[in-house]
Amino acid sequence: MTEKIGVLGKGSPQRTQRTGVERIVNAPLPTVYGKFRAVGYMDHDRGDEQVALVHGDIGTEGVLTRLHSECLTGDAFGSQHCECGDQLAGALKAVVAEGSGIVVYLRGHEGRGIGLLAKLRAMALQAEGLDTVEANLALGLPVDARDYGVAARILQDLGVNSVRLLSNNPRKREALVEHGIEVAETVPLLIPPCESNITYLRTKRERLDHVLPHLDAVAHLS
Repeated sequence: MTEKIGVLGKGSPQRTQRTGVERIVNAPLPTVYGKFRAVGYMDHDRGDEQVALVHGDIGTEGVLTRLHSECLTGDAFGSQHCECGDQLAGALKAVVAEGSGIVVYLRGHEGRGIGLLAKLRAMALQAEGLDTVEANLALGLPVDARDYGVAARILQDLGVNSVRLLSNNPRKREALVEHGIEVAETVPLLIPPCESNITYLRTKRERLDHVLPHLDAVAHLS
């Protein structure tokens, strides 16, 4: 996109604020899962730095794709309160096994969009007996404030027209379609639950419409 420049009176040209999503850098990123390209973007509308991890020759149609919401506690600290860290690892492994694919890592999505400190406050309420939906509402916060428009614009910049979406969340599919990306298939990304996250996962299935059929096999977990 181009940057607009305005002129005020007799002074020097004044640069107006940029808008939209701009590709900034494309760098090789070898990982324990395989070799990726880290394509970095600036979302000028929200002020977030974003990154897409691209593996192989992705083409334009039916690209195996994961939209992964930032989760510091799960992705970096290995929290078992959620399944986010395992999903991120599983997605990276899946695109490498496929031979090509994309993991769009969405910053600004912490705690389904409420931010890190608010998420920790919600987790404290969950420890007292509220579920993840009730905790957000008790704090006066939205249940899910995520916007996937930036993900769609990143995919469009990468030349992707349609994806095979690695997700259990039907809202991600709906959001991509709404923003002009065809979803040819939804590919489940199911992580075995543990005692620490089974209640959270059941709430995601029952109250947030996530497709998690594997939970039926672990009725013994409390």
